[in-house]
Amino acid sequence: QVQLVESGGGFVQAGGSLRLSCAASGSGFSINAMGWYRQAPGKQRELVAGITGGSSTNYADSVKGRFTISRDNAKNTVYLQMNSLKPEDTAVYYCNAVSTQLPSLRLQVDWGQGTQVTVSS
Repeated sequence: QVQLVESGGGFVQAGGSLRLSCAASGSGFSINAMGWYRQAPGKQRELVAGITGGSSTNYADSVKGRFTISRDNAKNTVYLQMNSLKPEDTAVYYCNAVSTQLPSLRLQVDWGQGTQVTVSS
């Protein structure tokens, strides 16, 4: 079982920055990919950014050039640096991890509890 603990959300004015962190803990797993999703009130959860074990990244068009995802494999931690924040970035941000369970080699998807990001205009 993988536990994901997020931190770094909060309240910021438009144009400001926040950095989210997500640390994975547990035993008997190897993390493949990690990512950040968000869900605004009344909307579906959407992918914000993802990063593979080899550090290949992908971003939603709405955040390209403003957000940067990175990971520290030694710490099983993923980060999301969010700059030039806009009110439409307001949402609950969820960390996601796709891992291979050992020794079964079964793939597992886990989610963090979510952290609120609020951007005022």
